Amino acid sequence: MTTPHALVQRPGPRRFRAALERRIRQLWFEPRGSVDALIGLVLRPLGSLVGAVSTYRREQIARDKLTPRASGEPAVVIVGNLLVGGTGKTPLLIALAKSLIARGWRVGVIARGHGSTDRGARKVPRQVPHDGTAGDFGDEPILVARETGLPVVVGRDRGAALRRLNEIEALDVVLSDDGLQHVGLRRDIELAVFDSRGAGNGRCLPAGPLREPLADALLLDAVVLSGTATPTPIAHSRVFRFQTLTSRVATLDDSRRWDIGEFAAQSRGLSLDALAGIGTPERFFDQLAALGIAARCWPLADHAPIDEAWLASLQGRWLIMTAKDAVRCVGFDASLRSRCVVVHIEAVPEAALIDWLEDRLRG
Repeated sequence: MTTPHALVQRPGPRRFRAALERRIRQLWFEPRGSVDALIGLVLRPLGSLVGAVSTYRREQIARDKLTPRASGEPAVVIVGNLLVGGTGKTPLLIALAKSLIARGWRVGVIARGHGSTDRGARKVPRQVPHDGTAGDFGDEPILVARETGLPVVVGRDRGAALRRLNEIEALDVVLSDDGLQHVGLRRDIELAVFDSRGAGNGRCLPAGPLREPLADALLLDAVVLSGTATPTPIAHSRVFRFQTLTSRVATLDDSRRWDIGEFAAQSRGLSLDALAGIGTPERFFDQLAALGIAARCWPLADHAPIDEAWLASLQGRWLIMTAKDAVRCVGFDASLRSRCVVVHIEAVPEAALIDWLEDRLRG
């Protein structure tokens, strides 16, 4: 990848994990030379085994899906990935939730709680409180709860999380942030989200980025693509698209706000640092570079906690981050939060997706 910024590893005990994630992404999406070819060959049998097991589970899920839900139970819509790493599913889920609310639907959300450091607590489904932290509940559930104001329940057992959510509030629709491969979760509609990376080398873990064979997507209700130019990775009969736009730029303490062009102009020539602990950090850095924002870039492991002392040690006038990273920093010192600039991304799905989804829910 050639960009005007330099990728610098963050010092500390998580440096190895972040570097390993980048190396694996290269192997899956941009293999180079005979060494990568050899690694792919060695891992291929494991990928085939994972694919066979995943297909068996997918067939079981498809059979269970045919069973009508009980009267009074909410419909369950899964917004998930066949692909490991970020594809934009969480911003899309937030956008779908807001669209359904605007049309009069009562909506709730369930999630696993990736990023939570309290592994024991994840075994028991818990509702995300207004003052919840990413360390307790995971970064994405906190982000969804704050962006939508909806009831959000996290739990490793998504079926139990769904039951807990049903006890809290009477709902029409429950959106699940991922969970396509979760056998114990009853579902009515399944959406698979893909971005411009497509299916990578088309192999299953660990030989490739797929959690299950790409052909399994044909058993899902629809494929949703991020971006207007993203090619369809499989010839599905129902394909929709959404765009991601920068909705606003603001300091973490909300003391200053800009539109993205204004921030790019005002920060030109300043010392800047950018960090991203998302599935594909380089994508965020490339977006900044395309806007003319030149920063020292710190790729972190996905969902990685952010050390306050390390962040404060960075020399940039502004410390630029994603909204997902920002929820891990809300409890930091006020002077540090005033230096953190959060780039908020909004997903804009095409109207046909919302219309189709509503028709299916009424179905």
